[in-house]
Amino acid sequence: MAGDQKPPSTGGPGDVPSGAGQGWTALSYLIGGMLVWGFVGWLVDRWLDTGGIATGIGIVLGMAGGIILVVRKLGTPQ
Repeated sequence: MAGDQKPPSTGGPGDVPSGAGQGWTALSYLIGGMLVWGFVGWLVDRWLDTGGIATGIGIVLGMAGGIILVVRKLGTPQ
């Protein structure tokens, strides 16, 4: 019985999470991208006084970047 167990994963940088871990990873990439680039856009808005245009552009770019990261990290089965 004890010999039948699979050893735990080492958690290296090339490991792809499985199951719910993939969902949480994808969600964190998308939300993180929106927050970071939305904040950058907000800073540009305050600097240039563009009335929220740069914040919207930052959020859209953050979503696009998050999608690209999800496809690169989780899109190809190994």
